[in-house]
Amino acid sequence: MLSRIMSIESRIDGLTGPGRTGRVTFSKTGATPYYGGQKFRSLKGYGFKSDDRDIETGDEYWISCPGKDGQDALYATRISPEVDDDIYEEYWSVIRGIRPPAWANRRRTV
Repeated sequence: MLSRIMSIESRIDGLTGPGRTGRVTFSKTGATPYYGGQKFRSLKGYGFKSDDRDIETGDEYWISCPGKDGQDALYATRISPEVDDDIYEEYWSVIRGIRPPAWANRRRTV
């Protein structure tokens, strides 16, 4: 399976829901993303500030690549998503291109 570090932001409570940055895996065709036991399907451009839907619950999500500047949420005014422990080092070194700052730890947002 293909995998990539992505930000997954919930749209259950509106436009600025909770989010996580973690490793998303994809089906062989790359059309179906999987994260945290959830399976998503594209809204094919029909979502409002969301691009995927959880297949089981129907809840909508914004799934995107995290930014080098740390603005991983759709709206910069929202706190960036929390980073999963298993990709913490890779997130800071590969995505952000820096060492984790002193204030950052595995339990805090970035």
